[in-house]
This record gives sequence, structure tokens and C-alpha cells, in this order.
Amino acid sequence: MTDVHDQATRSRNMSAIKGKDTKPEMIVRTLLFAKGYRYRLNNRKLPGRPDLAFRQYEAAVFVHGCFWHMHGCPAFKLPRSNTEWWREKLESNRQRDIRSISALAESGWRVGIVWECSIRGKGKLNATDITQILEDWLQSNREQLILEGTLSDNAAHNLNRHLLPI
Repeated sequence: MTDVHDQATRSRNMSAIKGKDTKPEMIVRTLLFAKGYRYRLNNRKLPGRPDLAFRQYEAAVFVHGCFWHMHGCPAFKLPRSNTEWWREKLESNRQRDIRSISALAESGWRVGIVWECSIRGKGKLNATDITQILEDWLQSNREQLILEGTLSDNAAHNLNRHLLPI
């Protein structure tokens, strides 16, 4: 299928996509701030510039968009046009994520990933569950957390799955 926009329009549309202060990120920030958690945003001193850095807990949280980070859930679909370019682009995002998470872990930081599908869409969790899972993880000594929607291919259908170390 060919693109419905010309190259200039598509380029303008793609350049308008934000890399920070996204809606899912703002939701996570609002939930945690309301519970009294304070954090640094996009800390340049940390590998991968995590969306939220909790120095007190030595914990970093990334809020990943399912499309941009190739999550294995219904929200991710590889585009049908220019497929090879998109595959390379998205795979490079995934490889960068792996390097960033490894570097954070090596420097003693715990890493949490909140997938967009846990916040939006058919399989989203409710705000209370999201807050409780993140709060429990921050207060724990667990090294990693993955928070994903209940309809994703990788997610179990209970909340305890999110609290297990990876």
C-alpha cells in the first residue's frame, strides 16, 4: 500500500512526534507525583536518559511507546510501506534500549519499563493498579520491572506478574 501523503507532508508529520512529555509519560508522572514521589526528568547524566529518575531509590523508569520500541502487543504493527527501513529503524531503537538498560544496571540503578499498552488501549490497567505496582517496585529491592497491558502477548492476566524480577 502506498503512503497517502507526499514525502514532504509525511516528513512534517513524523518530525512533529514528540520524544518526551508524551501522554503516557505524563500520566505516569502525574500518578507518582500525586503519591509524593519526586524525580528528575530525562536525566542526561544517566545512560539512556530515562524518562523518570528516582535518585533516592536508585531507580530509573522508561515509558516506552509500543510502536517505537517494538513491543509484542496488539498496539505494535510494522508499517506495510517502506517495511525494511522501518524494521531497521525500530530494531536500532530496541538495541539502544538494551544498551541503556545494561549500562544503568551496571552502574547500580534499578530499571522499570512502563509500556504504553498498560496505560492506553483495550488492555490498559486502571490508574490505581499502575500506581500500586510502581509504588511497590520503588519501595522494593527488585532490580527490574516490566509493566504492560493485560492483552499483550507477553503479559500474564494477573498483577503479580509485573512484580517478578526479569
